[in-house]
Amino acid sequence: MSKPQHFGWFLSRGFGPHGWARPYWEWNHAWKEPGLYQQSARELEQAGFDFVLIEDALSVGISPATLDLRVRKAYGGPKHDPWMLAPYLFAATEHLGVIPTANPAAWHPYTAARQFASLHHLSRGRVGINVVTDVGSAHHFGQDRLSHDAAYDRAQEWLDALRLLWRSWDDDALILDAESQIYADGTKIRAVEHRGEYYSFDGPLNAEPLPTEPVIASPGGSGRGLGFAGRNSEIQLALSNLDVDAIRAYRAKVHTAARAEGRDPAAIKTMFVFKPIVAASVDEADRIVAASAHPDDAALLAVAEAWSSDLETDLTALDLDRPLDPGIFGEHVSQGTIKGLRGRFDSFADVPFREILTGKARLGRIGDGISGTVGTADELADLIQALGDDADNDGLIFSGDLHPVTLHRALDELVPILRRRGILRDDFTGEGLHANLASF
Repeated sequence: MSKPQHFGWFLSRGFGPHGWARPYWEWNHAWKEPGLYQQSARELEQAGFDFVLIEDALSVGISPATLDLRVRKAYGGPKHDPWMLAPYLFAATEHLGVIPTANPAAWHPYTAARQFASLHHLSRGRVGINVVTDVGSAHHFGQDRLSHDAAYDRAQEWLDALRLLWRSWDDDALILDAESQIYADGTKIRAVEHRGEYYSFDGPLNAEPLPTEPVIASPGGSGRGLGFAGRNSEIQLALSNLDVDAIRAYRAKVHTAARAEGRDPAAIKTMFVFKPIVAASVDEADRIVAASAHPDDAALLAVAEAWSSDLETDLTALDLDRPLDPGIFGEHVSQGTIKGLRGRFDSFADVPFREILTGKARLGRIGDGISGTVGTADELADLIQALGDDADNDGLIFSGDLHPVTLHRALDELVPILRRRGILRDDFTGEGLHANLASF
């Protein structure tokens, strides 16, 4: 049997119009109502997935041009609050973890500690927090935009503050003696006075102590991002080429960051985001890849529209046969996202924009290169097995809409194969997300 791995599902669209601009929109699921997501969550739990992680972005921009780019095809909005969705997912499942995204810019520590503790109790330990440091929404909260590193400083103070509040009750503060009618011992609850660089508040928290704290997840492959994960996270969302050497190298960086903080590297599950295309046969996989090699202008325009939303810059009117001028990007645009558009090229100079977009549209075969995503279920299982057995991979996070069609396309044939090989769990500990992640 092969090494077991953990699996999650990433709602890359967030709590938004799932299925929009896709044929499966015509299934007539109501994206603003819980039934669609509850059905999908039950399917993921049945499949043996540990958790679902919900992306979020707090802003659709402020200028008319940016607003149109974000909402025209629903790439960047609308987005409803993922924390409001979480209780419905807990109600529909028994074991699945739910990890909504939280930005410290939007959550005061006392409010966050209280609400997250409440959800943790209500879900019997199945809630997690995906901590992000995006600063593009600062104007919505009357704040100044922070630098990359300062945003991580704020996130660290925020998370330290949550833990300070969660731990303001001693473990033995609860008495629960029915005979004496004493519920708790107030002498074992500590006052909290926090006066930090970004937050100021008093405690203690008025929520009961937690048997375990919410699982912390975080993205970010920069030095600061890896350092934050090494200090705080149980799940690190990783982006990397899915080959053995790249997985080993990335995990080594996460483990180095954990050791620098005095933590056991095994306490962090490094999980790589993956969006495979599962074909019914080898011939079909070859046809899909071949068809993507020479995209027409309409296909390139669709790619440009998606990147326009992420970059808050209209790329759709650019001359496809001229190099892109990086001066079109405002100072607020993420340098990491710009680098992602550039891809394998060192710069935009002397590279026709058509070639940049063609690289984004082109697909690769699993097994034919480090970036291949198209293959049969057996080929995909072979890749996952190799990453576990040869690179000691912790697991993968599948990315896509939380929609029955997308789930079944990716998982129908794959789940039985992974189960037969011992890679995918077929039961849960029943003791919450922490326990499930620590079970292997």
